[in-house]
Amino acid sequence: MSGIFARTLSVSAILVVFALFPIMTEPASGAPEPNLAQVQKPLLAGTWYPGSEQELRAVVKEFLSRVPPSRIDEKPIAIVSPHAGYVYSGQIAARSYAALQGSKFDSVIVIGPSHQVAFRGMATLDCAGFSTPLGVVPVDRTLMADLMKREPKIRNLPEPFAKEHSIEIQLPFLQSVLPGFKLVPIIMGEADMATCRSLADAIVDAIRGKSVLVVASSDLSHFHPYETANELDRHFVDCLKAMDVSRLYNCLETQRCEACGRGPVVTAMILSEKLGAKTCRVLDYANSGDVTGEKASPRGVVGYVAAAFLKSTSDRDKSENKRAGIDLGLSDADKAKLHAIAREVIESKCLGTKPVGQAAFVTSPKLKEHRGAFVTINKKGQLRGCIGQVVATQPLADSVAEMAEAAALHDPRFSPLRPDELPDITIEISVLTPFEKMQSPDEIVIGKHGLIIRRGISSGLLLPQVASDYGWDAKTFLEQTCVKAGLPKDAWKDKNTEIYLFSADVF
Repeated sequence: MSGIFARTLSVSAILVVFALFPIMTEPASGAPEPNLAQVQKPLLAGTWYPGSEQELRAVVKEFLSRVPPSRIDEKPIAIVSPHAGYVYSGQIAARSYAALQGSKFDSVIVIGPSHQVAFRGMATLDCAGFSTPLGVVPVDRTLMADLMKREPKIRNLPEPFAKEHSIEIQLPFLQSVLPGFKLVPIIMGEADMATCRSLADAIVDAIRGKSVLVVASSDLSHFHPYETANELDRHFVDCLKAMDVSRLYNCLETQRCEACGRGPVVTAMILSEKLGAKTCRVLDYANSGDVTGEKASPRGVVGYVAAAFLKSTSDRDKSENKRAGIDLGLSDADKAKLHAIAREVIESKCLGTKPVGQAAFVTSPKLKEHRGAFVTINKKGQLRGCIGQVVATQPLADSVAEMAEAAALHDPRFSPLRPDELPDITIEISVLTPFEKMQSPDEIVIGKHGLIIRRGISSGLLLPQVASDYGWDAKTFLEQTCVKAGLPKDAWKDKNTEIYLFSADVF
């Protein structure tokens, strides 16, 4: 991937431009008359992202193609996207922009911080449009004027735009997924809570009833050691997930987390909540050490997050929390015990320590039942290992312990889990029911059933949550299970193919 354009990027040049300390120059008070024939030319083309149309289009397309299918089926109110060079943050940004594919917005308000020029209030640029190698994005001067009327702190100030990257870096992605939109660029010179609230109020009033997206442009922690960056960024991500703007602002103020675009993100959270958002879906997180592999860089690393503010957590997300499988009567204590067993086994095997052996001290009758189980390990939202035992040959607690070790160390698709990855993993356990032969595809209930497909020496299994996560119907579920088995997609129709149904309690 990086080979397409990495030769145009200088790492040291990129890091230097990440400077956190603005040039302390207040723009001239007398704003010039707007030049409506003027198009803002790109500052970063050929350095932070490719400079030719063909190469840039190919790079963005490849980033988007690598995003796994999303369960988001509504238009976000706002997104959070990073603004580093594409070789660093492009894949994370693609997670946010992939959530917009298939949507239509008339205008997009991109809010970024000011990295180079210190000024009071907020700046916009009253010009004809912003140019990238993909073409010119026209400015929505009507919406811009409405915002300036509602919030006098927004002024036409060209100076902050002369060296700023936080707006421009978003545009090629927007041009790729939202053709035909108009832009309102806003750079925040101040990021106090009062300014964020006043900007949010102005945007809410101006866009209510219109098809407008808000993009909050921000990176997270800057130039800390890898472990410190992960800890700082974890606080930020937790606040996003909780949709807790007061907690986020307090964490930023007390330096428990960092974000150069703190003002844009806080503003986006406030306005999204006012417009009915019930959740913030964190789509991906990584830092430059994860991307480049240079986790021990003496300069430290920079953090990136992709997120979307959505209205419908409510019923859809609640149902998806229960989306997969059935209730097998395991208590909360039983589930907590199984998670503790899995975690202990994984950590002890990775660290080379002797486990306490919690599975040997199980007293719950449910955990002594003979059941098959799968253990799935995810790292920052991405699959890192999944191994299971379908046939119930031993007590459930022992099955989970054995599959946890296998998922961590012996999944042939992945290298063994390393000790430094342990803080970033989450564990999902699927306790299986016995499987039964399927007589008709009509028996398949998405969200309840998993599938096993066998023909000859080939076999494949997909857990119940897979079809729910990807929004598949029964036919697609059958086809994808065939693919998992290494068979043609339509092999499920073959009379020599055996298909079995099972369910699971997933937690």
